[in-house]
Amino acid sequence: MNKRNLLYIAITIICILAIVVGVYYQIFGNKQEQNVTNNQVTEQHTTSKELDLEELKEEFNALFTNSFSDQGYNIENIEKISGLEDKDIIYSVYDIEQEQDEKYSVNIHLPVFNVSGDVANEFNVTTQSVFADKANQILSNTENYTIYNIDYFAYLNENILSLVIKATLKEGNSAQRVIVQAYNYDIETKQKVTLNEILEAKGIDKKEVNNKIEQQIKEANKQAEAISEALTSSGQTVYKRDINNAMYVTDNVNYFFIGLDGQIYIIYPYGNSNFTSEMDIIQVQ
Repeated sequence: MNKRNLLYIAITIICILAIVVGVYYQIFGNKQEQNVTNNQVTEQHTTSKELDLEELKEEFNALFTNSFSDQGYNIENIEKISGLEDKDIIYSVYDIEQEQDEKYSVNIHLPVFNVSGDVANEFNVTTQSVFADKANQILSNTENYTIYNIDYFAYLNENILSLVIKATLKEGNSAQRVIVQAYNYDIETKQKVTLNEILEAKGIDKKEVNNKIEQQIKEANKQAEAISEALTSSGQTVYKRDINNAMYVTDNVNYFFIGLDGQIYIIYPYGNSNFTSEMDIIQVQ
């Protein structure tokens, strides 16, 4: 057999092997690739689920930039308070940053509704009693060294104006508290808006939301109990939730807001009535 024939045979064998390898890859390679992709998606989903509660808290805390975003919605026809037409519909009426040795350190950005009407005025009165009165007390007469910070954010989504205010309070040796107020206002009807009204307007099933609240609160409480057991010997305490409390249904939700691009969040700020910084954030959609 001459060299030319041997070359033809070698080329033929190489071609056959290439075809076999190609067919094998088409049959088995794609399946392996798909399995790897599926595993990656599953892993990412699992990680997202594990980090969900803490990520929501981090995202929530990052929103407090002391600003209002109308998100491009028209606010020209909103009637403002007389004499404050040059101000935005949500603006900071107090911006105070002061520190006095052995007395206090305050960093306060306190917003108000610059919207005419009884409901908006009622919101401002609540803000005064919850946040401003405490600030005045600290600045004028405080017995224990106190750290007090107030921040806010506000969003307009179509006709719903949401404002959330958060205060961090540390007085002497007492545990730190995080206090939150959330207001939701219909700029067209000039009325307060409830969570159930928002869910109904958006066609969101209350039952599904209640199931999600129950699931996430149970998970948060489970984590709190695990941490509490780990800290038993140290004497530190961890806030535990009463999972049977009636506040964990949409009918009784007092703190919620509509944020960027219409995202709905429920807030459970336990520091409003307890000496704790603990809170739960539930993302509805």
